[in-house]
Amino acid sequence: MKTKGLSFLVLMVWAVVASAQTPKDVKYTFTEAADLTLIGRLFSDNPIPYHRVDTSRFHGFTSGENFQVRQSAGIACVFRTNSTVISVQTQYGQLSFPANTMGLAARGYDLYIRKDGRWLYANSAVAGDKNLDSNVILNRDMDNTEKECMIYLPMYSEVKGLKIGVQEGASIEPMDNPFRHRIVFFGSSFTHGVSTSRTGMSYPLQLERATGLHVVSLGCSGNCKLQPYFCDVLCAAQADAFVFDTFSNPSIPEIEQRLFPFIEKLQKAHPGVPLIFQRTIYRERRNFNTAVEKFERARQERVGELMKEACKRYKDVYYVTVTNATSPTHETSVDGTHPGDYGYTLWAESLRKPLVKILKKYGIR
Repeated sequence: MKTKGLSFLVLMVWAVVASAQTPKDVKYTFTEAADLTLIGRLFSDNPIPYHRVDTSRFHGFTSGENFQVRQSAGIACVFRTNSTVISVQTQYGQLSFPANTMGLAARGYDLYIRKDGRWLYANSAVAGDKNLDSNVILNRDMDNTEKECMIYLPMYSEVKGLKIGVQEGASIEPMDNPFRHRIVFFGSSFTHGVSTSRTGMSYPLQLERATGLHVVSLGCSGNCKLQPYFCDVLCAAQADAFVFDTFSNPSIPEIEQRLFPFIEKLQKAHPGVPLIFQRTIYRERRNFNTAVEKFERARQERVGELMKEACKRYKDVYYVTVTNATSPTHETSVDGTHPGDYGYTLWAESLRKPLVKILKKYGIR
């Protein structure tokens, strides 16, 4: 009888949990995301915590670059809650409406919840263009057990304030960074995540979830050209390793002029830290455009020569040549240059093994 009674009690508790639903007239309490735990930040002391770079501290950027480094791409908020509903309310700054990137990625949010030790996608949402300050529900009608949550911030817009909403009476609290070490990615629109459908699908963030390594992403679409002032930012950042997608934007003369000084300056600031460069991926518009094919091939060949010399000349410098975002059917491109989500998944998987192998040499596991 005792066993039956206990079983009945367990079933009743399970039924209450399983049937938990968000009331239609739910009332919210809001917490500023910066008062929880923000990860993926290049600097923890920025006056606006959702900016990747403090543009009052670092100078030299063009107006376009200034906007890009203020975007929140790669930053996420992690927390615990037992709420049956999670929402976001955003104070936007400058906005972007790219033609080749969905609004969910450019201005919206991705919610992941940890289940059985794995970050599992829950939902995405974005405010309407005419109601940008509205309370946007990311997910509702969840059970009322405690959940470990991660929300990726907008990829291509400036966030000045962000409140996380939960059901009135529910708990919400910061949690420790669930990822380890600090791997800083600096790169082009590819690293930025252009042409993804939602904010968590750039290849660095896919690698983060796949490896458990803490990724800090400074992707700047069209503007990653080994500039000295970007190097100043990286020199000031804390990092256990750097990963570069720096050969997708600059011309051959720019690479020839800037590559070695860039490496030397960064190594002086971060001695013994691995600098891992990637070969730029194949752009599908090369398929029939002979001028693009000629330029891309010449750039890849010259970069190969320069990186061979760099790996000989400098300790802790590596060149990964197996990065790939193209499927056998060549159907992964969105606009002839940028891959879609599946292409970025292929990229992350192609980089994962050589990256992990290099990092192990430095005790980064």
